[in-house]
Amino acid sequence: METIIEIPVRSTEVDSLGHVNNAKYLEYMEWGREDWIKQAGYSFDDLLERGIGTVTVNINIDYLGECYKGDMLVVKTRPVKVGNTSFVIHQEMFKKGSRKKVSDAHVTIVLIDMETRKSMAIPDFLKEIL
Repeated sequence: METIIEIPVRSTEVDSLGHVNNAKYLEYMEWGREDWIKQAGYSFDDLLERGIGTVTVNINIDYLGECYKGDMLVVKTRPVKVGNTSFVIHQEMFKKGSRKKVSDAHVTIVLIDMETRKSMAIPDFLKEIL
């Protein structure tokens, strides 16, 4: 399943060079992942209630273009790989109305047992949505 969210760039997200700071790209993508799990019928709070935590262990991101105050950004999010204890989400970001990517990322997430704080196998209900 792929999800899409739109995010307006606000003046507080622009750095001294006049473009969106690189750390904000990561934040926008995190919002995309939160939306993805919500549209799949869950939330991170739902997982915590089941004793499951999610830990981002790796982000490989290519910054491909600048974004500016007032731009409307589109973040596309979809899972691309499922392992035993981890999965990979692919995220692309575009300026609305453009096919040119401004960033491309692969995010590796590990599930942990909140009691032991150790990695855990992905439960069947999550495998179904991944």
